Amino acid sequence: MMRCSQTRRKCRCCNHLFVPDPRTAERQRYCSTPACRHASKAASQRRWVGKHGNGDYFRGPEAVRRVQAWRARHPGYWKPKQPASEGAQVVAPQIANPAQSSCNVPRELPRTLQDDCLTQTPAFVGLLSMVTGSTLQEDIAATARQLLLRGRNILGLVSSEITQRQLNLDYDQQIFVTTATAAPHPPKL
Repeated sequence: MMRCSQTRRKCRCCNHLFVPDPRTAERQRYCSTPACRHASKAASQRRWVGKHGNGDYFRGPEAVRRVQAWRARHPGYWKPKQPASEGAQVVAPQIANPAQSSCNVPRELPRTLQDDCLTQTPAFVGLLSMVTGSTLQEDIAATARQLLLRGRNILGLVSSEITQRQLNLDYDQQIFVTTATAAPHPPKL
């Protein structure tokens, strides 16, 4: 049966009254301020070292052997951890394409916005929606493809012939989409 009333206790460090944590009320003698927690830890360590047999735990040849054995079981523990990458963006593993014989052969461009890397960078999608003045994925994807082609062309990754053919395909596809979504029966004049 739990106690309903919470008893207050005087902190051994700052002498202020505090309500102990119900889970450790019998043992808690310090309040939760950082200075008092530090004092509690120091007192706990003094008590441990003061017990019989613990005074020389960190000194002498036995301690040296114990530390050396621990280090042998945990190689590389003290080495600083290397971050996975400098950026926060996760890079998807690239799969080799056996049909592509050379790295200089231009690759097929992604056809949908989800296929682009844009889904991982929402800021870029937002920027493209501001540039296009639209929040439709088709408009954003078309602009993204044009930017991607222009960037690849600048870097020499795509020939200008392929760039022009791809831009014409995008333009033809946009015209087809707008005419196909037009009213099936235009009004008679």
